[in-house]
Amino acid sequence: MSALARWARAEWGLLFLTVRRALEARRLRAVPMTIGAVCLTAALQFTQNQSWGYQFVQNIGAVRAEDPLWLALFRTPLSLFVPALDLPVWGALVQILLVFGIAEICLGWWRALAVSYVATLAGTLYARVGIALGPHHPLGLPGSDAQVVDTGPSAAVVGLAVFLGWRYRAYVTVGVVIGAMVVEVLLKENLAGKEHLAAIAAVLVMCGIPALCHRRHRRSGRVRASSSSGLPPIQS
Repeated sequence: MSALARWARAEWGLLFLTVRRALEARRLRAVPMTIGAVCLTAALQFTQNQSWGYQFVQNIGAVRAEDPLWLALFRTPLSLFVPALDLPVWGALVQILLVFGIAEICLGWWRALAVSYVATLAGTLYARVGIALGPHHPLGLPGSDAQVVDTGPSAAVVGLAVFLGWRYRAYVTVGVVIGAMVVEVLLKENLAGKEHLAAIAAVLVMCGIPALCHRRHRRSGRVRASSSSGLPPIQS
């Protein structure tokens, strides 16, 4: 086995086996949420490209920083499935099919949706904070971005990719995804790129909290064990 094959097996082997076994056992029944998400995204794309449907989709699923917060929060769940008008919809559909499908198999449909929502909501809230900071702040945004529609499915896809990579210890993949988003912001500084970074930051916090709690639990367990043995507690 070549070095590249060994690396790929170590990086993606467990993830690949998990997905393959689920698809072999249940086929499309393993990913009902993903199929629904793909169909919903395609339907919304078709509708918003019609003269009679554009405003309807905007009213139910388009989120802008200039919107009242309550309205943005109301629209955010559906905004996960409203693709950008200026990008090919097939790219969004393939991303949802692959990343949402893997996440549904590995995490369960409700956890996959929860991570997606947190990632998208982080981008939505960051846009408001960035505009309040102003264009001269390193994390700020110009006021004109208040009228730009949020990222749609892409922030959820990026967030899920990072979460899955972290959970299955595909750390190189996580680094590549984060690096690609940083390069995107450096080359084309726009709202979508910075919202992707905000989504990644939120997901990394989600990944880090359980690890931190587990570490503190293990440390407290060692302290209790030392105390019960009559030895002084371990000093760190």
